Amino acid sequence: MKYKIPLFDLNFDEQEEQAIIKILRSKWISTGPKCEEFENLFSSMLGVKNAITLANCTSALHLACVVLGIKEGDEVICPSFTFAASVNCIRYVGATPVFCDIKGPDHFNMDPVHIEQLITPRTKAIVVVHIAGFPADMDAIMTIAMKFNLKVIEDASHGPLSEYKGKKVGTIGDVGCFSFFSNKNISTGEGGMLVTNNEAFAKRVKSLRSHGMTTMSYQRFKGHATDYDILEVGYNYRMDDIRASIGVVQLNRLKEDLIKRSVVRSWYINALEHIDSLIIPFSDNQEFVSNYIMPVVLRDSTSEKRDSIRKKLHDKGIQTSVHYPAVHQFSFYKKYKTSLPNTEYVADNEITLPMYSKLTEKDINFIVGTLKNAF
Repeated sequence: MKYKIPLFDLNFDEQEEQAIIKILRSKWISTGPKCEEFENLFSSMLGVKNAITLANCTSALHLACVVLGIKEGDEVICPSFTFAASVNCIRYVGATPVFCDIKGPDHFNMDPVHIEQLITPRTKAIVVVHIAGFPADMDAIMTIAMKFNLKVIEDASHGPLSEYKGKKVGTIGDVGCFSFFSNKNISTGEGGMLVTNNEAFAKRVKSLRSHGMTTMSYQRFKGHATDYDILEVGYNYRMDDIRASIGVVQLNRLKEDLIKRSVVRSWYINALEHIDSLIIPFSDNQEFVSNYIMPVVLRDSTSEKRDSIRKKLHDKGIQTSVHYPAVHQFSFYKKYKTSLPNTEYVADNEITLPMYSKLTEKDINFIVGTLKNAF
């Protein structure tokens, strides 16, 4: 069926089309000058020294684990309340994920108290996910990391330009990773970015993303190099200039889009705050954030009730989703036996409502009115 109100809507117009056409006519479509332009613009907007374009956020997370020296035998503390890529990257390097609970149904980010309880002599790093674009408690997490000499990877795929006490999320830990998947705030179809202030990490990531090579094809094409060496076994994790050209357009309109999303969220909060059966996560947030999604949590509920309400919204033409099923309950990860009561409750009782900048106040009133009737 075609939804009356979809979960998200691409923020595209003719500018993206013209950007692609320009790249096609340039006769250079793989990694080249447009990727470099995208990287420079991204690093400037985040105030970070290095930004490296990659095929997707998953490859960014993988390379973050590699350059931070995470390996077999190490443990990495991570949330279960996230998309599986945040955890899969730990397994890519042979390390063991150790699942941390979230603070609660009103705050989906990792609980620093639980993080510290999970640390063992084998703990090497923490993967932090800024859920929905709302920042985790980075002061507490970085204090723990310094105390125990741990590395910190920020999965900021939900939070381009989201802020934590004046700093952009993704720039606080050792490495930050961003996603440009089609439903993200910045959409290039597929794509990702790794950011870091560590020059050695950046240099190695640039080599690893292209088979461990010392020079890229564009450098040889332009005559800046005539040969290359292979320094280590690398990967084909490059972004191409076609996607980068879309990314540049998207990044230039991002701030305006996020401001509009903040207005949409305010409409939601005004309409939802008197529904006693709902919890609105991050309702106390005062930071500028991306508002990637609009989650709500059913109070004193069950997964069956949540699913029945989602069906009623579906029947009225409103698309919803669930962010996220708990990773530790997936078949592959059940072997890492753990109990995470907050994560498990939210995974069973969260509903993601439509969120994008083109939504109107009339749309929000229709969504919330339908939700009230569904109860």
